[in-house]
Amino acid sequence: MYAITIPEPGGPEALVWAEAPDPVPGEGEVLVEVVASAVNRADVLQRQGFYNPPPGASVHPGLECSGRIAALGPGVSGWSVGDEVCALLSGGGYAQRVAVPVGQLLPVPKGVDLATAAALPEVACTVWSNIFMIAHLRPGETLLVHGGASGIGTMAIQLGKAVGAKVAVTAGSPEKLARCAELGADVLIDYRTQDFVEELDAATDGAGADVILDIMGAKYLERNVRALAVSGRLVVIGLQGGVKAELNLGALLAKRAAVMATTLRARPEQEKAAIVAAVREHVWPLVEGGAVRPVVDRTLPMADAAEAHRILESGAHVGKVLLLAP
Repeated sequence: MYAITIPEPGGPEALVWAEAPDPVPGEGEVLVEVVASAVNRADVLQRQGFYNPPPGASVHPGLECSGRIAALGPGVSGWSVGDEVCALLSGGGYAQRVAVPVGQLLPVPKGVDLATAAALPEVACTVWSNIFMIAHLRPGETLLVHGGASGIGTMAIQLGKAVGAKVAVTAGSPEKLARCAELGADVLIDYRTQDFVEELDAATDGAGADVILDIMGAKYLERNVRALAVSGRLVVIGLQGGVKAELNLGALLAKRAAVMATTLRARPEQEKAAIVAAVREHVWPLVEGGAVRPVVDRTLPMADAAEAHRILESGAHVGKVLLLAP
């Protein structure tokens, strides 16, 4: 097969479309003929040499894909060769074929075409596991999403609204904020010109956010704690603003609040399977019913993954950038 390889870490030019060994599905795995994959921040970090795949995972980047089952490994039941699927991966999506643990497979939702389905697994699993399984967002609560126009952000807005939450977002331009509003965001904050703590305080009559989904890490920690409501929950899923910051435990105690930080890629298979099962139960009906939809900025040939990474790093996109396999 052909796959995106990374002979040496570096800039986007480090991504090389080259021949690679075909994967072989092991016990409890299926082989997927890839139709599309999607670009995630973790792929950029891997390309730069900062985020190696977990043990046993494919060396190729790509944390999600869509395609058709080409072969079943030993012990697999409930799926057939030819089934159209999308999947959460530990790696290997930037390739023509990938082996996938059966617990990380999802059927393509009704009403979504096969290529577009590649935009769903990583964001759906990340948002559902963090906002709902960990932070337990409830109807009527306020959710603050940093990076509202990102792939994660566009999914978080829609799922927050679908369960009856008030959704506030930060984004870096009026155009991106307008797109967030189209998806249902109630409170729009331009982080370049506005202070999100002050804006959220005004929008909630001083109550703050019950749940904050944060991709910035250290840079936003102090302000995120100030923005939390009493009994609020801050979930950190990205470190674009650094890894170390001072935490005022007194402020956290006064609000009886919690700070949590999670990753998805390195979780054990059984934990990923539980998240995937929850997404199939709770998110897929919303997608099929039209309340939630994948947001795709553009598609590119998989061999042009370097250009896709440039787009992601420029911040010029809204939603997901997809890579189409030949």
